[in-house]
Amino acid sequence: MNLTFTRRVFAARFASVLSTLGVTAAVLPNRAVAQTAGSQDGSIRKLDSEGKPGSEKDAIMPVVIHRGLIYVSGQGAHDTRDSKEWTIESHTSMVMDKIKKHLEIGGGTMDSILQLNVFLVKIEHWDGMHKVFSTYFLHGGPARTTVAVAALPGDSLVEINCIAALIGK
Repeated sequence: MNLTFTRRVFAARFASVLSTLGVTAAVLPNRAVAQTAGSQDGSIRKLDSEGKPGSEKDAIMPVVIHRGLIYVSGQGAHDTRDSKEWTIESHTSMVMDKIKKHLEIGGGTMDSILQLNVFLVKIEHWDGMHKVFSTYFLHGGPARTTVAVAALPGDSLVEINCIAALIGK
């Protein structure tokens, strides 16, 4: 019989006893905080544009938080001005400001963006979009995909979505 009893074996057995007794959250407060925040456990938090929890009537939520990641749904400019006034630069600024706002609602920053998708109504807009886009990433940008699409909803020349890391507070 092997009598080797290491700290690892002790910790594993002790944790299983605590789990069985239901006192894990009391002994491990950091894990309990993460669970209530819905960031590291299996829960999913869905937030509207004001940071309030979504209801069953909401078909699309702009911010979803799950397992330490923030998902921001596609954001468009939805420009109400006359289309003669539209520029890719102004639309990109509008959309990037929305992305920034939604990341902050979810607990992230522009620097925490891991991956981002850009959809343009015309591939010729790439230079103008990229010029504005790059001003939002002073410490290097995220992985990015840019594609041209036939059309975008909501009178927008560009739509952007992203995935970001949740920043611990």
